[in-house]
Amino acid sequence: MERTGLLVILSSPSGAGKSTLARRLMDWDNSLSFSVSATTRPPRPGEVDGQHYHFTTPVEFRRLVAEDQMLEHAEVFGNLYGSPRGPVEAAMRAGRDTLFDVDWQGGQQIRASALGKHVVSIFVLPPSLPELERRLRARGQDSDQVIAGRMAKSRAEISHWAEYDYVLVNDDLDRAEADLRTILAAERLRRDHQAGLGAFVKQLMEGGE
Repeated sequence: MERTGLLVILSSPSGAGKSTLARRLMDWDNSLSFSVSATTRPPRPGEVDGQHYHFTTPVEFRRLVAEDQMLEHAEVFGNLYGSPRGPVEAAMRAGRDTLFDVDWQGGQQIRASALGKHVVSIFVLPPSLPELERRLRARGQDSDQVIAGRMAKSRAEISHWAEYDYVLVNDDLDRAEADLRTILAAERLRRDHQAGLGAFVKQLMEGGE
């Protein structure tokens, strides 16, 4: 049965496990495409154009925005970032789902886009704020000041949980992954996501007994 590919938005505060869950989901189903963002910042050592980011110029980036070729975009520390529309539409036509690792603002823009009716949005919550802070400190990468800033930002991000279709509490990584798989499997079976269903039913009815 033909179906239209989905836009799967995965959001969470930093440290809640979003990136780990995204990797696990793609390991489970290698037909999933990951949306590679475009950016105007220069490549860092080891980064490959088209794999880590689509590196572009500010002029080209703004042209794509003006032509509605970015599903979402934002400026971060003087650099532009966004999700190109073309690869997502190609994946949709091929019946493949695209996974987005974006914040609530990016999620809002994608849901408001022309492809919004194909969005499945999932927000991942930590089991508690103390546990979230513990996970951030366990990384051993950030100073106390940076962690305090991340925690303040986390509270702001969590306040948007009700905008999402599904909300998962990641108190057990394996269970959260299983729930993600269940959500994706169910959404793929929704009537309005099965592009060939109408034609199949028509053929079924015309075939008689």
